[in-house]
Amino acid sequence: MLQTQLLLQVLLAGSFFLVAIGLDLYRQRIPNLLCLAAIFCGFAVNGYFAQLNGVLLASLGFALAFALLFPVFVLRVLGAGDVKLMMGIGALMGPQLLLWSLVYGVVAGAVTSLLLIYCKVGGRGLLQTLKRYWDCLYCQTYFRPEPGEAAGQKVPYAPALALGWIWACALDPQVANLMAGLQQWISGGV
Repeated sequence: MLQTQLLLQVLLAGSFFLVAIGLDLYRQRIPNLLCLAAIFCGFAVNGYFAQLNGVLLASLGFALAFALLFPVFVLRVLGAGDVKLMMGIGALMGPQLLLWSLVYGVVAGAVTSLLLIYCKVGGRGLLQTLKRYWDCLYCQTYFRPEPGEAAGQKVPYAPALALGWIWACALDPQVANLMAGLQQWISGGV
């Protein structure tokens, strides 16, 4: 893979994630236009630099994201915007980096979800949810979440997906070499 191609992919993916995080945190929505732009850029960049192989790689990343995340959307764990955004990231970065981004995104999601829920309902809301879960187990009956409880909150997942992508990029040898080269170029140029 060309360094120019990888740099463009990383810059574009990072930009799409920044916009998605802002919109997901403040509007709890990732617009279709942003997702379509990510998908288009993924196919365009990969097709330009690697021709048919690039289009195939973008298609595999796009399809893998759909195959893995659509069932999660059906179960209402993720929103449609999250799924479409990751389809764009898959088209842009390819299936391997997408897969690791999702794995690390799940880990990051556990932490970011707790932090975001804590910011919304505080410790008392978290304790109410734990108590309700205990009551559900003890009574073997489902009790609906109360208002102000952690379990009733919607949590934006774009921050977790972005952290997973950053984590995957940091561990990817090609991206790490690119970043080391950029750091060396900046240090030598200043």
